[in-house]
Amino acid sequence: MTANTYDVKGKVVIVTGAGTGIGAAITDAFLDNGATVVVAGRRKEKLDEVIAGRDNALAVQTDVSKHDDVAALVKTAVDTYGHLDVVINNAGQHVGGDVTETSDEDFAAAYGTNVDGFFYMLKEALPELAKTNGSITVVTSVSGIGGDWGQPVYNSTKYALSGLIQSAALDWGAKGVRINGIAPAFTKTPMTADMADSDDDLQPFVDRLALGRVGVPEDLAGIALFLSTKDAQYITGQIIPVDGGTTASNGQPRR
Repeated sequence: MTANTYDVKGKVVIVTGAGTGIGAAITDAFLDNGATVVVAGRRKEKLDEVIAGRDNALAVQTDVSKHDDVAALVKTAVDTYGHLDVVINNAGQHVGGDVTETSDEDFAAAYGTNVDGFFYMLKEALPELAKTNGSITVVTSVSGIGGDWGQPVYNSTKYALSGLIQSAALDWGAKGVRINGIAPAFTKTPMTADMADSDDDLQPFVDRLALGRVGVPEDLAGIALFLSTKDAQYITGQIIPVDGGTTASNGQPRR
């Protein structure tokens, strides 16, 4: 399934965390609709698989938790293609467990990827996006809208992203840059595989979903495209749930 409604021809796009899951689906959607995409991730072989056979794509091995890597990624995109129009900040890391069970190393890793990585991207990409009236879309989570059992560290990183998105949108709107977040609920990706090994594991998530199924990566591609076009030119600072109806519920059980 490919989102194919929006014209992004001529746009130069960076997608982080592009080697699998949501990032790969969003990359395919942009490429199928004529954009040039610079894909970034820690595993070069996965990036190469995503863009195999594509002329309008470039893979750059990147660890977003390292400022120098993010700076090099943005510089490579601009030096290679002349400008930068869109950033899809998708790279993420999940850490579960009670705070007393979470190691200092796991805490730092979650913040390094989820929060530090976006901070570095803002610093490096915003000046380039201001030249093109560009946009940043962050793939965050409904875990940044409400709490989850057993995920305080992960949730806190997603709340931090919301604050960065909204405050940066205020600061850079007058400079022509729009910054938004899209917030999926449970989505079947390699990152969530250990949380749902069977249909029985998935059923509690399905029970909370108005649409009766968990998300798939392609569910995020259309909104990512839309937010990158002139059709979304008056939308900024928003965290948009793409969650099958998860946040429509007040939390009480199905009756």
